[in-house]
Amino acid sequence: MTTPAQSPILLFSYGTLQDKAVQLANFGRELKGRPDAMLGYEQTWVEIVDPQVLATSGKTHHPIIKPGANPSEEIAGMVFEITQAELEAADRYEVADYKRVSVTLKSGAEAWVYVSV
Repeated sequence: MTTPAQSPILLFSYGTLQDKAVQLANFGRELKGRPDAMLGYEQTWVEIVDPQVLATSGKTHHPIIKPGANPSEEIAGMVFEITQAELEAADRYEVADYKRVSVTLKSGAEAWVYVSV
């Protein structure tokens, strides 16, 4: 008896999870993605103080998004197919200012994304 193929886990990134160094440090591989966008969100910045995240990204401030007033506002980024273990690694990488939510992207794909708490 075979089990049905599990649909891939999609992760949308508008920030440092697109960086090769961050991907190698967290997933052990470079992710291949495709451009997409989120609608109805606006971007701001969060200061990073976690020493491990600072060392991995090399950046003191990371972008962060929250629901915005304009439903047609677009946040551009990349959507990646990842494994459950990689999703858990991404959860460990993101600092407490972020929470993971499921969203429908502009393309219609359902993906996980990290947004402001």
